[in-house]
Amino acid sequence: MRAFVPALLGIAVAACGAGNHATNKTQGGQKVEDATLTKIALTSSAFRNGQPIPAQYTCDGANQSPELSWDDPPQGTKSFALVVDDPDAPSGLFRHWGAYDIAASTRSIAAGQKAGTEVTNDMNKPGYAGPCPPPGHGVHHYHFKLFALDTDRLGLTDDAKIADVENAANQHALGKAELIGTYERK
Repeated sequence: MRAFVPALLGIAVAACGAGNHATNKTQGGQKVEDATLTKIALTSSAFRNGQPIPAQYTCDGANQSPELSWDDPPQGTKSFALVVDDPDAPSGLFRHWGAYDIAASTRSIAAGQKAGTEVTNDMNKPGYAGPCPPPGHGVHHYHFKLFALDTDRLGLTDDAKIADVENAANQHALGKAELIGTYERK
């Protein structure tokens, strides 16, 4: 009986987590957990993962988007979506760039290039808004997230925001990539 109780507890614990691998799309949850998404490599010629973003790509420079490139997505990818945000902003998550319906054949976006259908950022402007943390606020981390999607159209409205892009992309994600750059204004 003593050997049976630990085995039974192990089965119970395993069963508790088993239902978390996929969520019901009708309840608005993610299609699958990030752990089960195909990982895609996202890189930039402007900065390496975890390294500073050059001023050219910020409000202190030309405020143009950096070059981004990625490897082949999972089979069945019909389009991409891109989101850039800053979780270190004083007011909470600040969204800098959101784009969707990027063609499945795309493997890079040139510096300063428009990508797919761009939505309004948290600066209340469409397209890219470069890093611009308050001076003296310390290092901020900018998360460039690329989603490989199982649909060619996300079907968002004209007034969609970056949060809408990310929520819709999570519903259709087959793969995901993330590149993090930093920036600080002294």
